[in-house]
Amino acid sequence: MKRISILFFAMLLALASATAGEIELRGTFQGENLYVKNPFAASGVGFCVYEVTVNGQTTTDEINSSAFEVDLNVFQFTVGQPLVVSIKHKEGCTPKVLNPEVLNARATFEIAALAVNKDQIQWTTAKESGSLPFIVEQYRWNKWVKVGEVEGNGTNKANKYSLTIRKHSGENKFRIKQVDYRNKPRYSDEIKSISTKADVNFSPSRVDDRITFSAPTLYEIYDEYGGIVFKGYGEEVNVTGIEKGRYYINYDNKMDRFTKK
Repeated sequence: MKRISILFFAMLLALASATAGEIELRGTFQGENLYVKNPFAASGVGFCVYEVTVNGQTTTDEINSSAFEVDLNVFQFTVGQPLVVSIKHKEGCTPKVLNPEVLNARATFEIAALAVNKDQIQWTTAKESGSLPFIVEQYRWNKWVKVGEVEGNGTNKANKYSLTIRKHSGENKFRIKQVDYRNKPRYSDEIKSISTKADVNFSPSRVDDRITFSAPTLYEIYDEYGGIVFKGYGEEVNVTGIEKGRYYINYDNKMDRFTKK
């Protein structure tokens, strides 16, 4: 009996040492399956992976081969649903997931409603397939400028969002953007809104220490080589510390220049 107990303990110890590794993947279901390269175990007997679970459920995939597929569609997940895939393997060997990017969220949103109300932009989406930030851009100074960001819910149902914005004088244009792991942006249509704010001006054109605006405004200041020196929002900019020379200034919906004396 004592000998049997010792052998049983030794078997448990060997099993524990052989089952020490785990690869965990987190992401969202995007309708595609995972593929795993599965080497032989270090002992030379059998293959490396001994169990795969998805959200805690053990898969029924045939894993006793040099490569196998983790069939995610069999679980009937909805697109965008969070996933945790655990690949447990023996000690001394490491399997390789060939396409982990299929669990990354993708920019698939569609705009159901988009409006600018006073100092807020509001939008409603459908068909999101994972949580990604929504970037709000405003067209200023002949380019699109990021003016805010809101984290997306990532669900397939209707999702409502809003962001406080700063309009410039005259016609304003805004759009919503998402960028996923493929680095391909997805845009909403543009929306226009007319502001009744008065034009903003700045002074002086030859400056010693401070630039003053006639009203608070977003601004950017560049040197002659296109390097940005200052950016922000306010009624004045302290330029005491910059070198003498010519500079370019973007503010309100205008582009101008000034000289630092």
